[in-house]
Amino acid sequence: MTPTAAVYLDNAATTRLDPEVLDAMLPLMTEQFGNPSSIHSHGRTVRTAIEKARKTVAGLLNTSPAEIFFTSGGTEADNTAIRSSIETYGLTHAITSPLEHHAVLHTLEHLAKRGTIQLSLVNIDEKGHIDLAHLETLLQNNRNAGQTRSLVSLMHGNNEIGNILNLTRAGEICRAYEAIFHSDTVQTMGHFRHDLQQLPVDFIVGAAHKFHGPKGVGFLYVNAERAKIHPFVHGGAQERNMRGGTENVYGIVGLAKALEIAYRDMDTHRQYITSLKRRMIEQLREKMPDVRFNGDSADVEASLYTVLNVSLPASDMSDMLLFSLDIARISASGGSACSSGSNVGSHVLSALPGLDPDRGYVRFSFGKYNTPEEIDYAVDTLVGLYQKELVK
Repeated sequence: MTPTAAVYLDNAATTRLDPEVLDAMLPLMTEQFGNPSSIHSHGRTVRTAIEKARKTVAGLLNTSPAEIFFTSGGTEADNTAIRSSIETYGLTHAITSPLEHHAVLHTLEHLAKRGTIQLSLVNIDEKGHIDLAHLETLLQNNRNAGQTRSLVSLMHGNNEIGNILNLTRAGEICRAYEAIFHSDTVQTMGHFRHDLQQLPVDFIVGAAHKFHGPKGVGFLYVNAERAKIHPFVHGGAQERNMRGGTENVYGIVGLAKALEIAYRDMDTHRQYITSLKRRMIEQLREKMPDVRFNGDSADVEASLYTVLNVSLPASDMSDMLLFSLDIARISASGGSACSSGSNVGSHVLSALPGLDPDRGYVRFSFGKYNTPEEIDYAVDTLVGLYQKELVK
């Protein structure tokens, strides 16, 4: 059965705005238009909306509103945590993995190229698992060399292969060596519960458009007991002197509403989306010989339930796979959101040892608005494309 509308299976790149979120945002886009920094009634009304949103986010994450700072998105939040902690504490050593989102990897590589820090990459195995024993070795080596504290930045859920990092274990290792621990939680925020009273992290981040909120707004959590950093964006006293610039008020309200909905419906949505992912895995295994899955993405119990990274048999059409799917009105990705639609290969897949460069790779990522019929259509389309290739 062919869907009447185009099939969107790129939810790890961005998600459709929830109508409840739009309803919450509209008053802030029309009648409640005051500048939140103004002291008159128009400004105070809008300031109240921001602080209510901050309290909502903090409550869902089980932390204090004073530890939540709104940003333009996950990239700014990551940059603030990384660059401000390095500057504030005079850090000269950082540890990350080759699988990180470019918001982290490119930032640290830039600082290393300038000579600000020495950058170490933690080992990974062929499935993309982080070697936590090697992380501890790197931290120990830095201590033995008499250096300052290290910054460790490791993502919670990988946006391309769906692997999940044990945040608690990684954080415990970091604390044993007095390292500052930042985790890019963009892909898991709104899809997994984060209890910040229990997690040994110093910074985590969120981006509203990854959980059916608006684009252009995110937040940074800063552990007030362990991390007191200078601002990254200067120019005003907004966000308690931590981020200059007039706040994206309706975006902030939308973020809080989207996260509230995500937590409210998380168990139901997780069960439903997992069933879609399982459906695709089972059908691909049944209908396509030699199909494989990268990272942990085919393990529905141990990976991001929203992500499935498929490795397809080598063929002449591998380079045109995403284009062919697009022609069939299926939106998917070959890698991270930042490289969607480009010809640049995935740095995540390239970092995995032993991956066959001749095979075709596609990431399907699912959301609450997808249907079983869309999954069936995507599988049948993919199988049909390869069957045509084999007939040639």
